[in-house]
Amino acid sequence: MEYTELARSAADNLLSYSKDQSGWKLCKRTGGVTVHWRPSSEFTGNLYKGEAIIPAKPEHLWECLKPEPGGLRVKWDHNVEEFQLIEKITDDISVCRTVTPSAAMGIIAPRDFVDVVLIKRYEDGSITSNATNVTHQDCPPQRSFVRGFNHACGCFCVPVPGEPEKTQLLSFFQTDLSGYLPKSVVESFFPYSMTNFYSNLTKAVKELKV
Repeated sequence: MEYTELARSAADNLLSYSKDQSGWKLCKRTGGVTVHWRPSSEFTGNLYKGEAIIPAKPEHLWECLKPEPGGLRVKWDHNVEEFQLIEKITDDISVCRTVTPSAAMGIIAPRDFVDVVLIKRYEDGSITSNATNVTHQDCPPQRSFVRGFNHACGCFCVPVPGEPEKTQLLSFFQTDLSGYLPKSVVESFFPYSMTNFYSNLTKAVKELKV
C-alpha cells in the first residue's frame, strides 16, 4: 500500500477505536485521566486508550500536539526527543521520524519510529492526528536506536458541547517497542507514560495561555 492509503487506513481504524466501547479494561485512573487497554487487533501487544478533559480550546490544544519539526511537542513531551519531517506527501499527509529517549530507568533504550501521519479535521470541529509505521528509503534503521513500530495510533481533540474552553482528548497507542523487553516492563510503561503525557500537556497548555 502506498503512504496515502496507509494513512487513511490508520485514520479509519482510529475512528473505529474511538466509537467501539467493547472490551476495554481500566488499567489506570489518576488526576482526571483514565487509561484503558484491550488486546490489539494489529499486533501481539495491547491497544491503549487515554482520555481526559483539557482546559483549552481544540485549536489551542492542537498547537501543543501538532507533529511538526521545531513544534511545541518536543518541548513538553518527555517521550519525544526529536521530530523530523522525512517527506511531505500532501498538505495533510507526511512521513516523519520520531526519536524517543531511554525510559524505565534505562531498561528501555532510545528508540526511533518512522510513520506516515495524516492530520484530519471533522465537521464537528474535531482535529485528529493519525499515524502508522512505514519504511522509507531516506530513513533506514540506525545503530544508535532500536527501531520501533507504531500501529494505528494518534490523538483526537474533540470539542466539549457547551464548553468552548474545554476539549476532550482521546489518545491511542499501540506500539511494538521491539528489542528484548520483558512483557511486564512494557505493560507497566505505557499506562504510566500516558498519564504523564496528559499531565505535561495540561501544564504546557496553561503556560501557552500566559
